[in-house]
Amino acid sequence: MVSNLKLGVDVVSAHNLLPKDGLGSSSAFVELYFDGQKFRTTIKEKDLNPVWNESFYFNISDPSNLHYLTLDAHLYNNVKATNSRSFLGKISLTGNSFVPYSDAVVLHYPLEKRGIFSRVRGEVGLKVYITDDPSIKSSMPIPAVESLPNRDPNLTHAHAQTFPSAATRTHSSKKVETRHTFHHLPNPTHHQDHHQSSTPAVPIQSNKYGVDEMKVEPLPPKLVRMYSVSSAQPVEYALKETSPFLGGGRVVGGRVIHKDKTSSTYDLVERMHFLYVRVVKARDLPSMDVTGSLDPFVEVRIGNYKGITKHFEKQQNPVWNQVFAFSKDRMQASVLEVVIKDKDLLKDDFVGVVRFDINEIPLRVPPDSPLAPEWYRLEDKKGDKVKGELMLAVWIGTQADEAFSDAWHSDAATPIDSTPAASALIRSKVYHAPRLWYVRVNVIEAQDLVPTDRNRFPDVYVKAQIGNQVLKTKNVQARTLSSLWNEDLLFVTAEPFEDHLILSVEDRVGPGKDEIIGRVIIPLSSVDRRADDRMIHSRWFNLEKPVVVDVDQLKKEKFSSRINLRVCLDGGYHVLDESTHYSSDLRPTAKQLWKPPIGILELGVLNAVGLHPMKTRDGRGTSDTYCVAKYGHKWVRTRTIVDNLSPKYNEQYTWEVFDPATVLTIGVFDNSQLGEKGSNGNKDLKIGKVRIRISTLEAGRIYTHSYPLLVLHSTGVKKMGELHLAIRFSCTSFVNMLHLYSRPLLPKMHYVRPFSIMHLDMLRHQAVNIVAARLGRAEPPLRKEVVEYMSDVDSHLWSMRRSKANFFRLMSVFSGLFAVGKWSGNICMWRNPITTVLVHVLFLMLVCFPELILPTAFLYMFLIGLWNFRYRARYPPHMNTKLSQAEGVHPDELDEEFDTFPTSRSPDLVRMRYDRIRSVAGRIQTVVGDVATQGERIQNLLSWRDPRATAIFVTFCLVAALVMYVTPFQVVAALAGFYMMRHPRFRHRSPSVPINFFRRLSARTDSML
Repeated sequence: MVSNLKLGVDVVSAHNLLPKDGLGSSSAFVELYFDGQKFRTTIKEKDLNPVWNESFYFNISDPSNLHYLTLDAHLYNNVKATNSRSFLGKISLTGNSFVPYSDAVVLHYPLEKRGIFSRVRGEVGLKVYITDDPSIKSSMPIPAVESLPNRDPNLTHAHAQTFPSAATRTHSSKKVETRHTFHHLPNPTHHQDHHQSSTPAVPIQSNKYGVDEMKVEPLPPKLVRMYSVSSAQPVEYALKETSPFLGGGRVVGGRVIHKDKTSSTYDLVERMHFLYVRVVKARDLPSMDVTGSLDPFVEVRIGNYKGITKHFEKQQNPVWNQVFAFSKDRMQASVLEVVIKDKDLLKDDFVGVVRFDINEIPLRVPPDSPLAPEWYRLEDKKGDKVKGELMLAVWIGTQADEAFSDAWHSDAATPIDSTPAASALIRSKVYHAPRLWYVRVNVIEAQDLVPTDRNRFPDVYVKAQIGNQVLKTKNVQARTLSSLWNEDLLFVTAEPFEDHLILSVEDRVGPGKDEIIGRVIIPLSSVDRRADDRMIHSRWFNLEKPVVVDVDQLKKEKFSSRINLRVCLDGGYHVLDESTHYSSDLRPTAKQLWKPPIGILELGVLNAVGLHPMKTRDGRGTSDTYCVAKYGHKWVRTRTIVDNLSPKYNEQYTWEVFDPATVLTIGVFDNSQLGEKGSNGNKDLKIGKVRIRISTLEAGRIYTHSYPLLVLHSTGVKKMGELHLAIRFSCTSFVNMLHLYSRPLLPKMHYVRPFSIMHLDMLRHQAVNIVAARLGRAEPPLRKEVVEYMSDVDSHLWSMRRSKANFFRLMSVFSGLFAVGKWSGNICMWRNPITTVLVHVLFLMLVCFPELILPTAFLYMFLIGLWNFRYRARYPPHMNTKLSQAEGVHPDELDEEFDTFPTSRSPDLVRMRYDRIRSVAGRIQTVVGDVATQGERIQNLLSWRDPRATAIFVTFCLVAALVMYVTPFQVVAALAGFYMMRHPRFRHRSPSVPINFFRRLSARTDSML
């Protein structure tokens, strides 16, 4: 099958070209090379800023190989006199940067050199895009034999303009659906629009994008100067800005236009209308069985949707108080039926019905009070009144209604399990994580210990336990029947305190055999609390002799053994229950240390598109998805949308912000607890997550973006779909927020009495387990795998891929220093004489006026920051597959990353990986040794380890001191600078004398085994 895919290139203009004709000008043209095809623009005579606006189309022979192809654009100056050409510059674009026409913008690329001796300057503006429109024909290639364009210069131009007319007709004939679709504005950060028509647009300068439901003219394409593509990643993994119509109005560029005056506080989500039915209770229901009993339940029906309450046995006045919500967009009937039935083994009996006309149901808009329920007489199937009444409240509302979260939803209804228990598993809920405390147990000493064997000195230690956390002190031999430890043991606990602190003094009788000397149980509610570093008074506790090892059975009589402890709840720390890089809360535990909030964070979870099927149902792939958002102590969970790969949530949540250096995390999961699969305890499957750092958000701006859900599997990185979010950060106290940038990141106690890294990792692991256990007891529960995925519990484990990514991040950080060093080398080598002379003049000025050095440096950084303000990011940062080294990672490295801890792989595979780590560690070891060698050489300058070298250096220091006493410092600095920047004619290829002297110094490598 022949592919219609083509690469379109619009050659727009060039700017500030180098004059080549000897008269201060150039006659420029562009040659394009791609996939064995070559095209050429017209010649623009005597113009250093030529404008072409010509379009060319290349055939793409193999679309699967597109990412490996390169587009080259060469600029030449036409020399008429000799029928030749001279080089003006070139650029090269890889296939990873090609985007659809809807996302393409004009980019100005700086021209590059062809070789070391080439001289180029200026930029060329191109618009590069991919199209599969069959009406567009590829351009006519120029002959393979080189012949300069002495022909009609308008020929190529005319050819390049022959196709837009057909393309324009294609565009104008397109029908674009405008309801509930989100479209892109022209923006350099866009890469792909999943709501566009399948036929891409064609490059036409005068074309109008008829895709906005408000029929607004689009913004002109933004010109973006591209200086680096090092962090670029594939198009499908990129963030996309959208322009949805939300409850507050149309959002364009982060601002609301055409604001809706009737909008409520739910202005970050698309307003959805629901038909709410509150079934309160019934009375005086008739008897249906021979025995005179009735097992009633209510069935609420509208069209094909049906909601059922629980049934009561032998109850003629039942009370349900249950709410049903039917999405108004999906309702295809005009009558609502509320039917009461009698539960029976074979067939449920009809009791009575209440009917409502949908057009007569009132509309309720918060903050109106809830609609009062009313009594309705039951009717039979023919419409006649029968015995019994049903209390109902029926109204039409939005997701802002307070009944929304507790209601049974038709779009979340599952045909495989309609029981109330299943309904509870799919509701939206807000959770509050428990307040965590650090428990510090200072074990000081024990006295009057009575061992079982009195013929030996006891080898004792103290074992402390809170819940599943167990810690031990070191072993001490009690020669005087008293032991001294003075050790700190740290635990994590949560309010309300359900577990007690249990301490036992045990005697190590033999290997693997311990005997309990005594125990003490301390309720945590009775422990002193502190918010600072004040001293807690120690207390003596009597040890009780247990009868058996069981904790709950202790002997009543007391004896003389006792233990001295200092126990407290440390509230001055922030208990880290997530990765330190993605912390969502940095406040201490003690509430009296909390500062007032600095702002409000609002999140609108709009929808998800293109989700990957996570399960099979009725022979087809599907998913039952829900979203979880975490910030601070507040976790939220949207309702589960059942059997839908493009779910619409449209739920909005709010958090108080106490620190801008925090991160909001949103995850998408597949609910595996519905129906038969939930009975075997299947884990909820992760689909992907998004992190948003609050400090990257502008106050007051609405960020509406579609985030790709990227998950790293053992087979590589995979896009699981896209999540559409609306985010707004509102600052309530700008002064307090600026003041926070001068405050420590963590509470004061972390710096007064810091924990070790090992302690922090252990405590973080315990904190995550406690939070997961508490949230797992809620209804519906947040499962442990969800909490662990949202908290990044495995971020500290070894990964070759992550190590490479961190190394390249480090190289990127130092790339500026490397660039400065390279520039200094070019100055010293006089690569550009004019620049070198200017640097000499600047250096001489700074030497003569050293007080200008710091002001000049700060002014330079100010100007750089001012210049970079134009190119600031307009969107939150998102996960980058190239930065994470997730694109070309080796399968074995991924298998190692997803291995369990401890490992479950074969010994041969573990041995191979161990050898690989040894080789990497060997290189790191060599680098560390080289750095240590240079430091030891500096130390040995004055250590007389090499007496001749030290004598030479000491003599040099004496002469230098005498010279600098009589010579002004400016003269010395100027001479040293001019010597460093001397011309290559005065340089030798061999290293300089100071370097030779330094390399000959000894180090301690001779003493290494």
